[in-house]
Amino acid sequence: MGTELLAPLDLAFWHLESDAHPMHLGALAVFVPAPGVTPPHVLELLRTRAAAIPRLRMCVRDVLLPVGGAAWTVDKDFDVHRHVRRVAVDEGDFMAGATRLAGELMEQPLGRGLPPWQMYLIGGADDGPFAVLVKLHHALADGMRAVAIGAGIFDEIAAATTARSAARGRPAVPPRSWLPDPREVAGMALGRIGEVGRALGVGASVVRAGRLDLRSTAFTAPSSGTRRLATADLDATALQRIRRAEGGTANDILLAVVAGALRRWMAERGEAPAATDPRALVPVSRRRPGGAVSGNRLSAYLLDLPVGAADPRERLRAVRAAMDRNKAAGPLKGAGAVAVLADQLHPLAHRFGAPLAANAARMLFDLLVTSVPLPRSALSLGGCPVSALYPMAPLARGQSLAVALSTYGGRVHVGLVADGKALPDLDRLAGAVAEEFDEIGALFTAGRVAAPVS
Repeated sequence: MGTELLAPLDLAFWHLESDAHPMHLGALAVFVPAPGVTPPHVLELLRTRAAAIPRLRMCVRDVLLPVGGAAWTVDKDFDVHRHVRRVAVDEGDFMAGATRLAGELMEQPLGRGLPPWQMYLIGGADDGPFAVLVKLHHALADGMRAVAIGAGIFDEIAAATTARSAARGRPAVPPRSWLPDPREVAGMALGRIGEVGRALGVGASVVRAGRLDLRSTAFTAPSSGTRRLATADLDATALQRIRRAEGGTANDILLAVVAGALRRWMAERGEAPAATDPRALVPVSRRRPGGAVSGNRLSAYLLDLPVGAADPRERLRAVRAAMDRNKAAGPLKGAGAVAVLADQLHPLAHRFGAPLAANAARMLFDLLVTSVPLPRSALSLGGCPVSALYPMAPLARGQSLAVALSTYGGRVHVGLVADGKALPDLDRLAGAVAEEFDEIGALFTAGRVAAPVS
C-alpha cells in the first residue's frame, strides 16, 4: 500500500474537524476475562494485531495535485506504542468507570501528523473485566469500514486474515493495462453526468429543508469541547417479537424507541415537547453488496422524531411511514443525501469551506441516530469473549447528542455520546431508552394499551 488520494467525502471529514469538534468514531468493547490472560498479554496482543492492519499504518499528507487535496501515505516512522495504551479504572463499578473514562478519551482529538486512530486497554484488577476503546477518524472509516478495520484485532478475524495471507501465492486477478477500455470511458462519462444531476437535486432539497429559525434546544448548544458517554442494553429477541407483532423493520422500532425516550427524558427535565419535533439524521450506507470496503460511502435520511406524540403506537407508525417515504425516494435523493454533494466539490472547496459546512449542519438536523452492523459470530480477544460492544458517533458542530446502536450476542447495545456540559444527565436518557423499550415490548407483544407519557 503506497499513496492513495482521500476520497472527496473523506477529505470533507478531515477538514470538518476542530479541537472542540473531533471527527472520530468510537467503539467500546467489553470483555469477560479468561483464566491466565493478563493485561500485559492483552496489551501486547492488541499492539501486534493493530500493527498488522495495513490501513492503520497510513497517515494523511497534503499533496501538490490536485490543489487542496490530501493523500493516505505510509507512516515510515510508525510506532504502534504511540497508538495502543493501557489506562486504569479506579472505581469499584467497572462499567461506570469505563464509560466515564471512555467519554474523557473521546473528547481528545487524534494527532493529525500520525495515523489517525487510537486504542486503549481499559482495566481495573488483573483478574477482572476489561474493555477496549477504539477511536478511528471519520476520514479513515465510516461505520462499516470501521467494523472491518477494528475486527482485525479479534481472534476469529485475525486468524482468518493470517490464513488468507499465507495462502496467497500469486495475484488473484491478472495485471491489466493502465489505459481504460473505451467502453469504460463512455460508462464513466455517463455516470458522471448522472452524479452531477443527482447533486443538483440534492442541493435544491437542502435549500428547501434548511431551517432559519435555529432555536436553542436540549440537543443543540454551543460546544464545550467535553464529552459524556452512556450506554443501554436492549433484548434483541424482544425486538424481533415487536417487529413480528407490529410490522416494519427493527430499525423503525429502535427509532421510535429513541423518540419515546427523548419524550420521557424531556418530561423528567420539566420540558414540554417542542412545537417542532427534533430532526434526526439517519445515515445510510451506499456500499454495494460484495463491493470493496474503501473510503466513506454514506448518504442519509432525515427523520422528524415524533416526540410530540403521546401514544407509542402513534410514534411507531409515524416513524415507519416517514422511513417508508425515505426508502421509496432512495438514499441519493432528498436533503439527507447531502453527503453526495462532497463528490462534486473541488478539494479547495473542502479545505476552505469546511467551517461554513460545519455550521450549516444545525440547519438540517438536531441529532444523529445511526445503526452500525456487527459480525454475527461470537468475538473474543486472547480467548476472552466479548460481552458487549457499544458504538459511538461524533457530534456535529452546535449539536449535543449522537445515538448509535449495534446488535451483538442477542442484545442491542446503545451508545450515547453527548456534550458533557449541555447534557450532564445523559445517564437518565440512557435509562429512558431502556424504559421505553420495555414499555413498547409489553404493549405490542401483549396487546395492551399503555398509559401515554404526558
